[in-house]
Amino acid sequence: MKTQAAILWERGGPWTVEEIELDPPKHGEVLVEMGGSGLCHSDEHVLTGDLPWPLPMIGGHEGAGTVVEVGPGVEGLAAGDRVIFGFLPACGRCAACSAGMQNLCELGQYLGDGTQISDHTARHHARGQDLGLMCLLGTFAQHTVVSEANCIKIDDDIALDKACLLGCGVVTGWGSAVFTGGVQPGDTSVVVGVGGIGINAVQGAALSGSQYVVAVDPVEFKRAKALEFGATHAVATSEEAQALVTDLTYGRGANVVVNTMGVGDGEQIGASLAMTAKRGTVVVTNLHRATEETVSMSALDLVLMEKRVVGSLFGSANPRLHIPKLLGLYRSGHLKLDELATRTYKLDEINTGYQDMRDGRNLRGVITF
Repeated sequence: MKTQAAILWERGGPWTVEEIELDPPKHGEVLVEMGGSGLCHSDEHVLTGDLPWPLPMIGGHEGAGTVVEVGPGVEGLAAGDRVIFGFLPACGRCAACSAGMQNLCELGQYLGDGTQISDHTARHHARGQDLGLMCLLGTFAQHTVVSEANCIKIDDDIALDKACLLGCGVVTGWGSAVFTGGVQPGDTSVVVGVGGIGINAVQGAALSGSQYVVAVDPVEFKRAKALEFGATHAVATSEEAQALVTDLTYGRGANVVVNTMGVGDGEQIGASLAMTAKRGTVVVTNLHRATEETVSMSALDLVLMEKRVVGSLFGSANPRLHIPKLLGLYRSGHLKLDELATRTYKLDEINTGYQDMRDGRNLRGVITF
């Protein structure tokens, strides 16, 4: 079939919306008509080269849609089902999945390949070439073919342009604070960088009972939004945050500091560690440049105070378990989804959407189809 998609042909270039040829789903795959897709910073990392994944590529990995057709061997889905894509596949059978680490499923080793998990070939084509898919999904398209391992079936009561946000940003941010960071009632939490992921780390820390939630971002709009989403304080820099946390905790420091800047910085890890309490945790969620190999921090402080620095992928969450749970929190009014989508865009407005993200105008931009 023919459909429309946003393609990145060259590093640093624009997204080009054009017609593509889409093959039918093969074994274990489904054809999905998209209903919404979030504009996540990770796609920007491919554009800039911080993630040097192969091009050309259809972007998008935060999506939700309706199943149109299922390939042979698909057992859990049927045409008409509504699904959220977990941007990390979860087979449910490998050692990681069996140990409750679906976010680290062994199928994740193919994440940067851009081809189908089933046979490592492409279903998407344009200009006589095969097209890769961002995180095996390619949600910047009216239709896409993906593995059943990426699909979480949902009920019909939630709009797809809201549900799509649980495919990456909401779960990643929330889980970074709650699951990876282990925020407890009465804790002091700091979130460094209040974008589409950081704002959800703020939500997670607040709903977990953190006494103080300090949001750090240089953009005034984002600081104001952080206060709406549960932050008790909002400051512009880590230096301000450290002084504030020192005052709030009588010098003890923060229990959890979550780094969710747009692009990670080795020096920021040291700054976050400096405001962390004894046995406190620094959670590194934001992606760093693939070429960055240096982190500045006090190893002596790390040892003598038993502090921890830990990475977080998809918020250490299990997509098939935690996406439905978070949808339940949304239904009950505890999780803000509607307020996350600052602006919506049509597919051919994708470059405007990403410029708005760069300019700090969005918590999350969303493409609606």
